[in-house]
Amino acid sequence: MNEKPWSSEHLIRLSGDYWQICTLHAAVRLHIFTAIGAGTLSAPEVAERIGGNRRSVSMLLNALSAMRLLEKKGESYSNTEASQRFLSKESSDYIGYIILHHHHLMESWSHLDFAVKSGKPNRTRSFHSSDEQREWFLMGMFNIAMKIAPLVASEISLAGRRHLLDLGGGPGTYAIHFCLKNPELKATVYDLPATRPFFQKTVAQFGLADRITFQEGDFVRDQIRGGYDVALLSHILHGESPENCNKIVKKAVGTLAAGGMVIIHEFILDNTMDSPLHPALFSLNMLLGTEEGQSYSERQIMDMLANAGAKDIRRLPFKPPGESGIVVASA
Repeated sequence: MNEKPWSSEHLIRLSGDYWQICTLHAAVRLHIFTAIGAGTLSAPEVAERIGGNRRSVSMLLNALSAMRLLEKKGESYSNTEASQRFLSKESSDYIGYIILHHHHLMESWSHLDFAVKSGKPNRTRSFHSSDEQREWFLMGMFNIAMKIAPLVASEISLAGRRHLLDLGGGPGTYAIHFCLKNPELKATVYDLPATRPFFQKTVAQFGLADRITFQEGDFVRDQIRGGYDVALLSHILHGESPENCNKIVKKAVGTLAAGGMVIIHEFILDNTMDSPLHPALFSLNMLLGTEEGQSYSERQIMDMLANAGAKDIRRLPFKPPGESGIVVASA
């Protein structure tokens, strides 16, 4: 975050960064960028479209302009190229769902000190919250995965593979991109029943309903039906205890034919557990939202695979955006 020695100015600026964060969150929640669209509107016009107070809407629009998320000319406002592309719901590159998911997490983060003292989570897991918050979480994961999944699918060759298990795959983003990259591949997304509507929507969007199916289940408690030659575990281990992680990895390896490939994609800590920054902070996020989840180190993940009987365990040099990493092994 800051390679130079910390100064009082740096610390004060960091402490107040939430002002900009909350301004962005409010604008996305109020659909400001969608309301403006490709046009140019005055503050009263924006206020009318979102049902807001003229004075306060004007203050918000001016702050967004100061943040370079809007352009102001005279008394009118328009989207920047970036805000039109990423923050308007009319765009296929919209990332508002992950921003709304982050907004949902903020209250728990403001009470991190209590969680550290108690060792207990202080929020319900997003998947088990309201329908709105579940949508923010699942489609927020889709927002992120749409940036990373094509890179992962290009990095890992599945040539000759026939059936991919995407364990806890939610909307199926990784299964989609592996199937797009490998025309002979079919996939099964295994996840909780509430995920199915989001899965169906995204798979249909890519025209892959005939190649990607959905299997309902809880990967900790339930069996996984079928046999596969690839198993993908992308960002599911961090939500579970070490005991459950070992159980999940063993189940995944157990579904594979001899020579099958298991792929673990996670925010991976160094073996010292204190870097990189994002996985270290993500461990705190898991403290706030789960009973025993955390970020795991490269050695811990490799040990899980070894305990499951996997062979040829190795970390790929590939580094996707967001400080995540990939460990692969053979059954």
